[in-house]
Amino acid sequence: MSRDDRLAPSRRAFLGSVAAAAFTGTFLKSGVASAIDSKTLAATPPAGFVPFNAPGQIVKITKPNCLQVNQMYPKPEDAKLMLERALTELSGKPDPVTAMREFIHPDDIVVVKLNGIALQNMSTNKELVLPILDTLIAAGVPPEHITVSEQWFSYLIGTRVSEQNVPKGVKINIHNNTDATMDDRVIPGTGGLTTKFVSCLTKATAVINVALIKDHSIPGYTGMIKNMAQGLQTCPAHFHGHHASPQLAMLYAQDVIRSRVRLCITDGFKIMFDGGPKWTQPRYVVPHESVYATTDPVAMDTIGSQLVDQRRVEKGLPTLAQAGRAPAYIQTAADLGLGVGDMTKIRVREVAI
Repeated sequence: MSRDDRLAPSRRAFLGSVAAAAFTGTFLKSGVASAIDSKTLAATPPAGFVPFNAPGQIVKITKPNCLQVNQMYPKPEDAKLMLERALTELSGKPDPVTAMREFIHPDDIVVVKLNGIALQNMSTNKELVLPILDTLIAAGVPPEHITVSEQWFSYLIGTRVSEQNVPKGVKINIHNNTDATMDDRVIPGTGGLTTKFVSCLTKATAVINVALIKDHSIPGYTGMIKNMAQGLQTCPAHFHGHHASPQLAMLYAQDVIRSRVRLCITDGFKIMFDGGPKWTQPRYVVPHESVYATTDPVAMDTIGSQLVDQRRVEKGLPTLAQAGRAPAYIQTAADLGLGVGDMTKIRVREVAI
């Protein structure tokens, strides 16, 4: 099979996209406004503060040999340096503390969302997360106003972030898909499915989404959108039909999420191109030695899913579309106005250090 043949969409993928398009139906015509509940739970930035926002703009910081000898985890000093450079390059500010203040105000209540489902083999790394927390505090956010959140305790263990190593006062929230106080909400475009978003999110005013570049057996790709849409609500398993498209986009479109996410940081030290979301075989994970920063989750997921497909083709695997699990929700999110999905309008500024 030629490379061009491998990149061509399969009939199964095409039929799946047609079904997803029919499923989304009419609500796309009116965009995000029709995707949210009439009873708003939107967060408002502190008075007078306008968070930095750059649709379609991504910064990629790469540092060769930034992984430890075992190739599992980044070197702490390199991860910190890459994060700081990502923040300054994206914001245009001279130092990481000033840069962080472009996204987060000292009066914000902040959630830092991790991804640890693949446990210690392929999760957001503490070497990247801890400098994020330190920078938030240095930028004036009280530690007591910062919460690190994950679904299950085992997922948190996977990130190696713990009560013992976070700065004093920073809270850790394990919600177990149950800790929610809001009313049930019907998610439009999902056939009447309902859920609740967890209380650490609804009580927050801002979120830093720290995601990965990963294959997923159901929607095809796990990145920014899925980390929020499925990782901070009570009924994630209910939204897996049709390869989770358009459900993931419709969940992210909810005011509870889209009004709070201020900054998207991608832990790109490795790429999982098959076998996700959990760890299955080491041969499906390759070094990437990069950290990405953006305010646009759709642009980042567009780039990230392409990186997964590139690795799949290099390794002789079918593309996600040919495997019958194209991440169609990413385009739906773009259609809803949640970010930029057009590759001709996405700009990735690459910096090697």
